[in-house]
Amino acid sequence: MSQAELDEMDHRILRLLQRDGRMTNAELSERVHLSPSACHRRVQRLEVAGVIRNYVALLNARAVGRVTTVFVEIKLSGQADELLDAFEKAVARVPDVLECHLMAGSADYLLKVVARDSEDFARIHRQHLARLPGVAQMQSSFALKTVFKTTALPV
Repeated sequence: MSQAELDEMDHRILRLLQRDGRMTNAELSERVHLSPSACHRRVQRLEVAGVIRNYVALLNARAVGRVTTVFVEIKLSGQADELLDAFEKAVARVPDVLECHLMAGSADYLLKVVARDSEDFARIHRQHLARLPGVAQMQSSFALKTVFKTTALPV
């Protein structure tokens, strides 16, 4: 499903579900002014098309003891497809890595890592990050404060 196939009603549904994925179909249909059956069909169509990928619970990092966020820039020793594939498969298995982005610029990858504290990050670094295939250089930056954070895409 392309952006052109999404109408304003789809956008309204998506905005509401991004704010509250546990909203019942009855609540959603009332908020968007559709019948419950029509609303349900639209949501199902968005799910089947892959526009709605999943429903999740967003956890409070502080409540689960993950108060430290570290952004790690990684430079690899080469750019061969095999090395990139090996790195990507290995980094996906590190539970403390929330995001991994292939970058243009000075770093090959940018990781978002969560840890309990700086000592926990040192453990993650030693046990996981330093052992990733092809890593030539790492630069870590600790977030001092999260000023703004959202999971909602602008639709």
